[in-house]
Amino acid sequence: MKQLIIFTFLAFFSGNASIQPDTTVVDSVQQSEIQQPVVTMISVEGSISPTTTNYINRGIKTATEQGAEALIIQMDTPGGLLESTKNIVQSFLESDDLPIIVYVAPEGARAASAGTFITMAAHVAAMAPTTTIGAASPVQMGGGQSDTVMQKKIFNYSESFIESIANRRDRNAEWARSAVRDGESITAEEALELNVIDLIASNTDELLKNIDGRTVNGDTLATNNATIKEVPTNFAEQFLGFIMRPEVMLILTMIAIYGIIGEVTNPGAIVPGVAGVIALVLVLYASAAMPINIAGFALIGLAIILFVAEAFTPTFGLLIAGGSVSFFLGALMLFQDLPESMELSWAWLVPATILTTLFFVWIVTEGIRAQFTDSKTGKNSMIGKQAEVVDKIDNNQGKVFVNGEYWDAISEEHTIQEGELCKITEIQGLKMKVKPLTKSSNTNNG
Repeated sequence: MKQLIIFTFLAFFSGNASIQPDTTVVDSVQQSEIQQPVVTMISVEGSISPTTTNYINRGIKTATEQGAEALIIQMDTPGGLLESTKNIVQSFLESDDLPIIVYVAPEGARAASAGTFITMAAHVAAMAPTTTIGAASPVQMGGGQSDTVMQKKIFNYSESFIESIANRRDRNAEWARSAVRDGESITAEEALELNVIDLIASNTDELLKNIDGRTVNGDTLATNNATIKEVPTNFAEQFLGFIMRPEVMLILTMIAIYGIIGEVTNPGAIVPGVAGVIALVLVLYASAAMPINIAGFALIGLAIILFVAEAFTPTFGLLIAGGSVSFFLGALMLFQDLPESMELSWAWLVPATILTTLFFVWIVTEGIRAQFTDSKTGKNSMIGKQAEVVDKIDNNQGKVFVNGEYWDAISEEHTIQEGELCKITEIQGLKMKVKPLTKSSNTNNG
């Protein structure tokens, strides 16, 4: 009996001991999952604008809060604003704790103009096959001023700026200057050969594998098999990016004009006025963040003045024609300081000019005239109309028939015989003052 008890006791403890290694394996798996590296990723497509700056800065902040190994910025851009580019580069250079990787992708993408500055400012610059980089002349980055001296200053600044970036990241400064000076553009393979970028990767998995073990700011990256956490654009960034597009700004400008003028010419409509004010606020906000040409706004304002003046001073369309030309030139100049990737095409300018001209010719002119013309209602509405004499009119009294009614009438000038037509000049109580129709008055009044 004792032997049976001892055997059972030993079997129980030996069974528990056999389970212990499995628990250790589970704990180690959980620990490895916790320690798996994380990489934050954002995607930048389209022109570089103030909205892009906000998105990238938010990506840097999010990656830092997540304790990410690095921030990957997948980029495909035709260029953008020089001021926004400068702000993004400054954020990169100030990021000492978080490695920033710019990855020009997918295949066929480009890092043109502003994208060249941003790519070369990254801690690690990578490109996908069949992508390009370069053409960084400031004329493509909102620096296309007609002033030759100012343009030269911008070119000199851009060359110095990109050279300092290249030197900071130990990249090819000579090619960087040529990208600005000559607008030179190269492929990913050429960029790797010329020490413009660090590596070529076909996809993000290959990218993470290739940068694993690379030293950045004294820290070694551990990105192999890392978990990628994407940070999409939020609603505010999408909305602001939408209203900052030149074609949208032009539409908002037109809505502001139509709405406010429509409310003035038709008081109490409310909806046009509210829509116009909201559009005006959005235009002012967008123009504060974008390099808008003030002369363009001035010409559009002049166009409105000319359109309104036509309602008071008929000039057989001369003011309307002048207003149309002024509006077209104003809309054209409004966005002339934007980069080529953000220019407004004639396909938008011409219809906008025609629509605005028709709006003022058909709607506003009549509305303004109605607002500033003396309104005639009731008895006063009959002044100037013709009446038929049904009882001889002299200095004493007679009768006329007008609008289906018989009225007492007098004429201080001439005697008007029965059956003749006369013109109503004044109404005094229940009596009309009339005068005989001359040939000219009969022609002008029906």
